[in-house]
Amino acid sequence: MNVKKVVNDFSELVMFKHSVFSLPFIFIAMLVAAKGWFGWKLLFLGTLAAVSARNFAMGVNRYLDRDIDILNPRTKNRPSVDGRVSNMQMIAFIVINAVLFVIVAYFVNALAFKLALPILMVLGAYTLFKRFSAAAHLILGISLGLAPIAGVVAVSGEITLWSVYLATGVMFWVAGFDLLYSLQDIEFDKANNLHSIPSRFGATNTMHIAKIFHLLAVGFWALFVTSANLGVWAWLSVVFAAVMLSYEHYLVNKDFTKIDRAFFTVNGYLGFVFLFLIIIEVS
Repeated sequence: MNVKKVVNDFSELVMFKHSVFSLPFIFIAMLVAAKGWFGWKLLFLGTLAAVSARNFAMGVNRYLDRDIDILNPRTKNRPSVDGRVSNMQMIAFIVINAVLFVIVAYFVNALAFKLALPILMVLGAYTLFKRFSAAAHLILGISLGLAPIAGVVAVSGEITLWSVYLATGVMFWVAGFDLLYSLQDIEFDKANNLHSIPSRFGATNTMHIAKIFHLLAVGFWALFVTSANLGVWAWLSVVFAAVMLSYEHYLVNKDFTKIDRAFFTVNGYLGFVFLFLIIIEVS
């Protein structure tokens, strides 16, 4: 067995590089909850929880979407479709990551352990939703929005109001950029009866809805800063997020071929710069 090839195939299967979207916000919540450094143990457990949860969600998505992905020119070369990763391997991958997530939650605290299975259920729901509801974009947003909730639970064993504001901002941020990303599949979704906002409302309306979602994201992040009694560096992170989201919409409005650049580059920078500024804030 070529171990390097197997690792690369699974990395491509779950698009591991996309972890940049959720990881910063779990650490933002942990830093604010701890009012600074939260310790190496929680750093290790938080990273393991975030990675295993995302692997589980992406594994479920790829496994259940095989019938759709094989028909879509954009996705027909995914490892789940072209045979590089078998069905049994995907099932094993899903189960291993689910079990790992629950075990990690047990070692975090009692509330984290109680929430582990409900969180996994939400994470697995996205793939099913897009088969019957255009609300799937928001379900994806909720899935990533659980990251900061998990972060504050890990540190303080409770869910604070400011963490709900932070998580809601993440939800609208993710749902908004998922709308823009979904523009690539608008014709495919129409032809295959998939329930996406672009296929139902068209490209122009979708871009308007994405702008509204991103305005709401910035608004809820502002509420997060206010509710958590944070200062100037945190406000700067909100301003930076607003600028980056504006630039993202500029790229997509100007040229649909820039969607990948808007999706990966802009949103990746947004999360990490947000985290960096919060680190300065609580230091």
